[in-house]
Amino acid sequence: MSDVEIELRRKRICDFRHSVVAELGNPYLNRGQLTKMIKEKSEREYEIPYSKRTTLTAACIRRWLSVYRQYGKEGLNPKTRDDQGKSRIIGEDEQNAIMSHLESNPELTAVAVVRILHAKGIIKREISSSTLSRFIQSEGLTTKERRQSKETEKTLKFDFFSPLECVQSDVMYGPAIPDEKGEKRTALLMTFLDDATRRILYGRFSFSEKSILFEKGLKHILQSQGMIGRAYTDNGSTFVSNQTRRILDILGITLSHTKPGRPQGKGKQERFFRTVRDQFLRPLDISTIKNLDDLNARFNTWLECEYHRSPHRGLQEYITPLDAWIAKAHHIKPVAPGVDLDRIFLHLLTRKVYKDSTFTLGGTLFEAPAILSGKRINILFDPTPPVKQVLVSHGGKEYGYAREVDTYANTRVKRGYSRKGHLQSGYEDSHLPVNLRATDMGGN
Repeated sequence: MSDVEIELRRKRICDFRHSVVAELGNPYLNRGQLTKMIKEKSEREYEIPYSKRTTLTAACIRRWLSVYRQYGKEGLNPKTRDDQGKSRIIGEDEQNAIMSHLESNPELTAVAVVRILHAKGIIKREISSSTLSRFIQSEGLTTKERRQSKETEKTLKFDFFSPLECVQSDVMYGPAIPDEKGEKRTALLMTFLDDATRRILYGRFSFSEKSILFEKGLKHILQSQGMIGRAYTDNGSTFVSNQTRRILDILGITLSHTKPGRPQGKGKQERFFRTVRDQFLRPLDISTIKNLDDLNARFNTWLECEYHRSPHRGLQEYITPLDAWIAKAHHIKPVAPGVDLDRIFLHLLTRKVYKDSTFTLGGTLFEAPAILSGKRINILFDPTPPVKQVLVSHGGKEYGYAREVDTYANTRVKRGYSRKGHLQSGYEDSHLPVNLRATDMGGN
């Protein structure tokens, strides 16, 4: 078995285990609810990857849950095996073509799709049935899974009790206002709504809907309010980036989606956006808005003084979102002590260090310790532009912060490296900015 096939196998098993225990990690489940859910899961039948069994014991589920709580999703990976074998590997372009054709034609089998792609010349080599089967299972595209996915495309009925047990997020297109250059651009409103109380936990207009804005909202809620049990969004690129998924997996927050282009399950957000249009934007004289900060200041004033203090028809006894939040605030779970949110929300990428000990990030050249020359390294950084601090690690060891390369000054530098592999500059310290002096570059 090739390395690629081993990784596909491990990913498939890890994803299956995660699908079983992810919702059990919700901190807002009480002991009785957790026991009931584990019992229900132990009585179901599953299509367990690479196993003839169809059921799981309650003890097995509890063991996976314990590992998940302690180590996150990565802890659910099976131990790496040294399986060897020779199998044909499906190329990336071929994988994309197969997945795209299966999703567009759910009635076809994987074998039929491969035959069609063969005839079109998209796939030019033979793919063994075992390799194809493993690939289809790893991507969750078996006939059974595709049928189940189609059957479950229906309205989701939410019934959450505790604040932060489920947080919904969505984006609304707003008015055109001046940007920093004075040009009119459409402002987009991203909001985070607490399902149980209808309180808006975070809301801000911006000129984009990048995933880092979604992450910023999540981080704000975690720092200022408490632990989120589940995040519910649509399937847009804003909410499904690999970095966002990695962050939520570390925190143990379940991310659920509705289908793109379908309003099912988003009724509460849609109703709030209708309220924004009718009660905030309609009376607002857009011509008086100077910039984004001005619009956001007015929105936050309306939010706190009117929306949160007005009775809400969707709440019991027709109370206000603020009263509902206060009444249930004692159910909120705090973020666990010792959790470093600043570090968790850093983005993680892999880079190859060039022979001259440099690597690029976002078009900017950075310098790594010479000991890492030619190696693939992990880098952690705050994605908010401009990126200045990039933490370098390799083989589980941190090598401090990489230095942004000054191409002009670089021609006058005599480089040296300590025995520990940390960067030492030939500059006199007094010629460097404080944050780039040689004494600050090393250390773990």
